[in-house]
Amino acid sequence: MPSKETVTAARNWLAHDPDPESRAELRALIEADSDELDERFVGPLAFGTAGLRGILGAGESRMNRAVVRRTTAGLAQYLIAHEPEAKQRGVVVGYDGRRQSDVFARDTAAVLCAAGIPCWLSESVCPTPLAAFAVRHVGAVAGVMVTASHNPPQYNGYKVYAANGAQIFPPAERLIAEAIAQVPAADEIPTTALDQAAAEKMLHTFGAELERHYLDGIKTLYPPTGGDRSIPIVYTALHGVGHRLFQAAMGEAGFTAVDSVAEQAEPDGNFSTVQFPNPEEPGSMDRVMALAKKQAAVLVLANDPDADRLAAAVRSADGTYVQLSGNEVGVLLGHHLLVHGDDGNGDRLVVVSLVSSPWLGVIARSLGVTYEKTLTGFKWIANRAIQLEREAGKRFVFGYEEALGYTVGTLVRDKDGISAAVVLATMAAELAERGETLLDQRERIIRRYGLFASRQRAIRFPSAAGAKQMAAIMTRLRDQTPTTIGGSEVDVIIDYDSRTRCERGEAPLHIDVAQSNVLVFKLRGGHRVVARPSGTEPKLKIYFDAREPLGDDEPLAAAQTRAAERIDKLEADMMRLSGIS
Repeated sequence: MPSKETVTAARNWLAHDPDPESRAELRALIEADSDELDERFVGPLAFGTAGLRGILGAGESRMNRAVVRRTTAGLAQYLIAHEPEAKQRGVVVGYDGRRQSDVFARDTAAVLCAAGIPCWLSESVCPTPLAAFAVRHVGAVAGVMVTASHNPPQYNGYKVYAANGAQIFPPAERLIAEAIAQVPAADEIPTTALDQAAAEKMLHTFGAELERHYLDGIKTLYPPTGGDRSIPIVYTALHGVGHRLFQAAMGEAGFTAVDSVAEQAEPDGNFSTVQFPNPEEPGSMDRVMALAKKQAAVLVLANDPDADRLAAAVRSADGTYVQLSGNEVGVLLGHHLLVHGDDGNGDRLVVVSLVSSPWLGVIARSLGVTYEKTLTGFKWIANRAIQLEREAGKRFVFGYEEALGYTVGTLVRDKDGISAAVVLATMAAELAERGETLLDQRERIIRRYGLFASRQRAIRFPSAAGAKQMAAIMTRLRDQTPTTIGGSEVDVIIDYDSRTRCERGEAPLHIDVAQSNVLVFKLRGGHRVVARPSGTEPKLKIYFDAREPLGDDEPLAAAQTRAAERIDKLEADMMRLSGIS
């Protein structure tokens, strides 16, 4: 039975909820004295990690129209206070194909227009990278993309972009959250009917014309000719919004044999053929792999539902398919762009998240390219790139995070699974013309720079107590500092929460980094373990990296086996140290 305080909060929320559907849902829970109320009212859905993300449903701790209206009212107050041209330049609003995404987007536009801030609303569902592109293209002061990216179907979210086209980051997140806390109840927030806003020139739309500019921008990222662009390629949009623009971009790049999984091509908020619409998850790629085998495709590509991530698999010599990890795709793309895009200008820059493999850093430094690491998330990657471009005259070439997120150049200041797919396909075409594949190129890079193997372990904590459980594990790792992990000595511990770096036997030293709940254990031999709670999902994530030397004549498989065995030891010991059974 829910507490009296919870019931009181629920009744108060019910009195001000503007949505009849969520009111009915909440009324039924109150009348049933449902224990679920305690999870619906554990506090306001937190605004952070560039916005909101949560389970759909009634209540202050869920994603619903009341939460979206209050969030937008707080965003409007922030923009009016901090962006002098907010009422002239306006805000871009896009949305994906998830349940209620279109409703949330229209509510967002209605609140912004009522606050005197014009909107550019997507004419229909659109990929996240297109909305990010639109912010700079129309000169808006901000953008909102309604999406939960690759989360399960019961989720939705609200991502906010700054005027530079990148996701907002501190202190904007905190200031917006503070503004949200001050806004009135949802039914007291003014809204403007969208037909009225359009008549008053407050509401504009974006669609085909902006898509044309985006597609033209993608064309600047790869050579206009070269390679065998008749290679068979298969693709899945995983019931998301990427299919139409992906096919257009691939066609304009000259690819003539690109097929899609038909039953996953159109937006479907229920994701009816996959249990988890994330191409990293087991089973999510089954249908596109089956299509690949049927057509003997050279390359398999997949976007997540909002098309900001890219997964890839490659046909091997024996006809089986090897799915590349996010780090492998990142290194293939990064190496290609650095080697083939070298115009002699020494100011090139690549930026990766700190949980991504150290592999690209070794390559970049060997080529004289500036290499930067940031906290996890593209808000950090994009904003750091923009800062170094402005302050140090750097030329940003590529950025990636191991969770299948890549951005090529400055076309989109966020991860972009569509443009990255086209660039990867042009690489595959060039290799195919020589009778090779991306697997051959991967082995060349390994033999030149060494084998870097990676693995991630994600432990889910879906209950209301999950945050406390994750915090307890991180505290345990800090209080019981290991001296070895998996038989490898710990040489350095970097704690991004206390912002300290401690080398073995030395006192901790302060480091100038953004604060975050992340622990990095650097191990002897170039191995590494990183632990952090996810910022967007109820998960504790632990990342393992192993570096293995490779003899000149040694089979690659032998080194891969050694690396896997080493990671097995690291993982087993880290579970013990974390107290996770």
